[in-house]
Amino acid sequence: MGSVEKLLGSTGIANLTFGQVAMIMVCLALIYLAVKKEYEPLLLLPIGFGGLLANVPIAGISEPDGFLGIIYDLGVSNGLFPLLIFMGVGAMTDFGPLLAHPKTALLGAAAQFGIFSTLIGALMLSDYVPGITFSVQDAAAIGIIGGADGPTAIFLASRLSEELLGAIAVAAYSYMALVPIIQPPIMYLLTTRAERAIVMTQLRTVRRVEKIVFPLVVFGMCLLLLPDATPLIGALMLGNLMTESGVVDRLARAAKNELINITTILLGLAVGSKLGADRFLEIETLAILGLGLVAFCLGTAAGVLLAKLMNLITAEPVNPLIGAAGVSAVPMAARVVNKVGQENNPTNYLLMHAMGPNVAGVIGSAVAAGTLLALLG
Repeated sequence: MGSVEKLLGSTGIANLTFGQVAMIMVCLALIYLAVKKEYEPLLLLPIGFGGLLANVPIAGISEPDGFLGIIYDLGVSNGLFPLLIFMGVGAMTDFGPLLAHPKTALLGAAAQFGIFSTLIGALMLSDYVPGITFSVQDAAAIGIIGGADGPTAIFLASRLSEELLGAIAVAAYSYMALVPIIQPPIMYLLTTRAERAIVMTQLRTVRRVEKIVFPLVVFGMCLLLLPDATPLIGALMLGNLMTESGVVDRLARAAKNELINITTILLGLAVGSKLGADRFLEIETLAILGLGLVAFCLGTAAGVLLAKLMNLITAEPVNPLIGAAGVSAVPMAARVVNKVGQENNPTNYLLMHAMGPNVAGVIGSAVAAGTLLALLG
């Protein structure tokens, strides 16, 4: 009888807590969004399943010597996985639209407004809401969610606020996945139908030498002006240079396929490991989710409003919708811009125009992270 009682006491049924059941439902919802709605399935599916594993009672899967704990220590706590992701993103990114229309870089910069405004908001919550005690470092890590760049958010949180990394990563990736739901209402609210129907002029052809020189110039500027951002910018530009140089096709294919795919699986599981009920169901976590949504909305709005201003002061027509692509959810944000544009003008194709601010947003969020790291790290 003692053995039977011991066996029964070791089952999941006997040890599941209400919090774990609640988090399992949350993780199943993430998997549902990935499978049924196809919202960033490459991200949400491994994160959701990692969360399921993290809420298995007794097994200790998220402990340092557990399955997820080993993965987390392998590449998240030291910031390796985000850098490998950035290398793959760089290999897949075409900076041609940005080079053809350089002023769209301003839209990528404007979208970073959400980062710094949310940093201030997090500090204000700490002052006025009982139970919330965010430090300046915590607030900076939370604010980076507004850049809609999961790897950057993880990289900065691992340096400034590792205890909040799980909530920050989940918020960043969740809002990246929900771009098609979050952004269109903001775009419609801030623009008129006539503005959404603006047709932009054809982009010029960018020469190969420009594409090769660009990553070297960006890295050189980062090296001279903001060394703390060079890990992210360097990985991004290395991946891009491998593709644009045309002389290391095998390495470029590996970076944009095998490397980024394997890293995405491991990163998703590691992020999911922070969805355990004992860490996630806290008032500070809910505050992070709320602040992340505010940051994302402010970044989107700032990009659209600056695009409206540019359209007033420049002779060349600018469709304000492309400002929403300034957040660095590549290429989802650009696709949403194109979709909304065609809803108002079926013959309007904004995808390539939106890619300019979209890839500028990737650089902008990395620069913002480097700035915060230099100030607070």
